[in-house]
Amino acid sequence: MDRRAIKFDWNQARAFLVTAEEGSLSAAARALDMTQPTVGRQVAALEAELGVLLFERTNSGLVLTQNGIDLMAQVQAMGSAATNLSLLASGHAETVEGSVCISATEMIAAYTLPAIIEKIRNKWPKIEIEIIASSDTSDLSRREADIAIRNYRPRQQELIARRVQNTLGHLYASKNYINTLERRQSPQDLNNAIFLGVDHSNRIISYLNKFGFQLNLNNFPVIVANHLVQWEMVKQGIGIGFMTAHIGDAESSVERVLPTLPAFETETWLVAHRELKTSRRLRIVFDYLAEELSQ
Repeated sequence: MDRRAIKFDWNQARAFLVTAEEGSLSAAARALDMTQPTVGRQVAALEAELGVLLFERTNSGLVLTQNGIDLMAQVQAMGSAATNLSLLASGHAETVEGSVCISATEMIAAYTLPAIIEKIRNKWPKIEIEIIASSDTSDLSRREADIAIRNYRPRQQELIARRVQNTLGHLYASKNYINTLERRQSPQDLNNAIFLGVDHSNRIISYLNKFGFQLNLNNFPVIVANHLVQWEMVKQGIGIGFMTAHIGDAESSVERVLPTLPAFETETWLVAHRELKTSRRLRIVFDYLAEELSQ
């Protein structure tokens, strides 16, 4: 390590970190028990030392520039290291506390995570959990979440990923809707059936047609982006939709539409930023999620 390359002190970096997290100099000053001008001078000194602009000053407050976003990840790692150092020095290194934000799809958040979160809270009651339940991908690089559960392997080098399981899914419909189908022995028998889509693209159509279906946009008169809402519509008899086997098979009001069709298989990955290596609480939650999701 070239120690001569270190050109700013921790106080300046901490002032930048807290300002970015709190959203304003005044809020950062309160959090640090300092005056606002002092925090402002430290942030300005860091900008001058690095030769970059870290914040845009707008009418609505401070907004991180791209340079600020890039620096944020490094300074957060420094903050975690400083916190761990303080814990070691004070003899409290075994204390695990702080917040962890987990991003997952609506279905995983509603049907899989509750039991796991209960166990985590029982084992580490000082860990605070925030859940982002959305099919949209949270940007871990921008700290929209700490840990994400995804159905694909990430490609970003700054992310750590662990494959936890393969998820098996099927096409399900309510028993009332199934009674309206004349046949359901093969994919071609469903060419006139109603399916529920998640968007207006042809991705689902192309995917299903690879398995012998002959579907088009007319088969998807109902679009529901939220999978949890879509599943309720499937149960109400609106049409056919995807669901993972452990959820779909446990629901008494629905059945697999094509019982002999092999399961649709998708990968499940647990993903985190490289800060995982320096944060004990993130590592604990990540490892516990990996263990539970692998079962």
